[in-house]
Amino acid sequence: MTNIAVFASGNGSNFEVLAQALGANIRFLFTDHHDAYVLKRAERLGIQAFVPERQDFPSKTAFELAIVDLLKQYEIDLICLAGYMRFIGKTIFDHYPGLMVNLHPSLLPDFAGSPHAIDESWQAKAGLGITVHFVDEGIDTGAIIQQRPVAYHEQLADYEAAIHAAEHQLYPAVVQELIKQISDNA
Repeated sequence: MTNIAVFASGNGSNFEVLAQALGANIRFLFTDHHDAYVLKRAERLGIQAFVPERQDFPSKTAFELAIVDLLKQYEIDLICLAGYMRFIGKTIFDHYPGLMVNLHPSLLPDFAGSPHAIDESWQAKAGLGITVHFVDEGIDTGAIIQQRPVAYHEQLADYEAAIHAAEHQLYPAVVQELIKQISDNA
């Protein structure tokens, strides 16, 4: 079985969709916010969650080494970012090269790195869609795995709902394909 850790910082709708689609493959949730709603989703789904405090570690490297130890303890094969708003550092990349994926709510490279990509793409009427990509040491610069355009909607709320609907379909499908590839190569 391919073991997955999901990193999330906020609401967690993509985490929940992944958990529903992948079941036991999701070994744990990692979040950097004690009050993130994603923790309630994890509890409801019976998925263990970890919320370490960065300030409890003497350096970012020490913090990331603790994360790597956790990933190794759970024999994690793939890391899925689902609204994780913290920059992943070199320490984690060195241990999981090419084994991290992310979802971005625009057609990259448009609005790369923006925490407001949905609003910005809607206002610009450009980059309308979503991207699943590998994570590298840049911000939303990793190799694109798959993109899906999303039609412009006159109301931002309608466009945002369409983005989330597309995310909830595409992200689990891409991760399931990656699981198959990892299993085939094992």
